[in-house]
Amino acid sequence: MKKMNCLIIKKIAVFSGILFFLSMADAAHAEIEGCGADCNVCHKLKEEEASKILKDFKGKVLKVEGGPIKGLWQVNVQQDGKTFPIYLHYSKKYVFSGNIIDIKTQKTVNSLTPGNGKSYNQADKIDFRSIPLGDALVIGSKDAKNKVVVFTDPDCPFCVKLHKELKKIVSSRKDIAFYIKLYPLPMHPDAKRKSETIMCEKSLKLLDDAFAGRRIPSPKCKTKLIEDNIELAKKLGIPATPTLILENSSIIAGYRDADILIKLIDSAK
Repeated sequence: MKKMNCLIIKKIAVFSGILFFLSMADAAHAEIEGCGADCNVCHKLKEEEASKILKDFKGKVLKVEGGPIKGLWQVNVQQDGKTFPIYLHYSKKYVFSGNIIDIKTQKTVNSLTPGNGKSYNQADKIDFRSIPLGDALVIGSKDAKNKVVVFTDPDCPFCVKLHKELKKIVSSRKDIAFYIKLYPLPMHPDAKRKSETIMCEKSLKLLDDAFAGRRIPSPKCKTKLIEDNIELAKKLGIPATPTLILENSSIIAGYRDADILIKLIDSAK
């Protein structure tokens, strides 16, 4: 009987030890992984707090939701009748805007775009013929066989990177020209003034200066071109910058390097 009791006690001790080990393993595993499947269980942000954090953006916060990738909130903001997403890092110290693109599918994963509240992907089209080219700045030759429209913002960091790639392309491919439509986004407060100065002068040098981070003077004229571009972008449902439209009406959303752009432009023929 004593042996039986002793055996039972040992089995209970072993079983308890296993349970303790498993509980410790689960605790260690949870600590290593950090957030679970739903990051919003731990990371929370209310509209009121988002409004305080983004007060300098001068837009009205409509809604806060989980971003399309972990580590980000998507804050839907309304300004001047347009609705657009701003992405806020969980640290609440960093913010950015623009397209979030799945590398494998080449599709945007934003859940919202300005103007019409829809997002687009590479399968969507924007009628190239509906975009006026006469008021655009042209990088490359106007006689180039292949035309590409570029909606860009002088204070957009991805536009800065793209601008270098566009210049690289036209230096080696005389048959490609880029028609620049300046589209200052609401979250870049000085971009509209810079854009107006560039278009008043119709100056590629000033465009280069803006993307190089050099000081841009105040505009010397009154122009509606930038407002027209903003309205056109809203009408077309363009979500962010940079956005490129090819002659076959296909869309290239976001930054691409020169080699990839050339392949996409050539394949559009």
